[in-house]
Amino acid sequence: MTRAPSVPISGASIGINRYDGRLLADFSHVRQSLGVIFTTRIGRRVFRRTFGSAVPPLLGQPLTPPTLLRFYMAIAIACYLWEPRFKVVSVNYPGTSPDTLAQGQFGVSIVGNYMPYALQGDFTVAGAPVTVII
Repeated sequence: MTRAPSVPISGASIGINRYDGRLLADFSHVRQSLGVIFTTRIGRRVFRRTFGSAVPPLLGQPLTPPTLLRFYMAIAIACYLWEPRFKVVSVNYPGTSPDTLAQGQFGVSIVGNYMPYALQGDFTVAGAPVTVII
């Protein structure tokens, strides 16, 4: 019988990396979870039809103020509904220049509070706000 390699884990969030099968711990697990939420179209999960976000249908839309507002709202609502360990504080698009927008490139940074034990009902914020860039 082989033992799994020991990984320093605080016990708050433990999961498996969807790409290489290694253990993920703490905020790395939350970051992966957010990526799954933002890339899953609502209605795609067979036994969980409401899971996902409205982000995928917005991709490819003209970058107008109403589309940006819908994009920000899609991110905030998806985090609120599906990732209780991360509470959105702000959604920003830093470093996006008119040149990158003209080429159809758009980056978003999401600042939020990490609450490692939110799944257990403890909504204590751990440390300073963290940033997720998508």
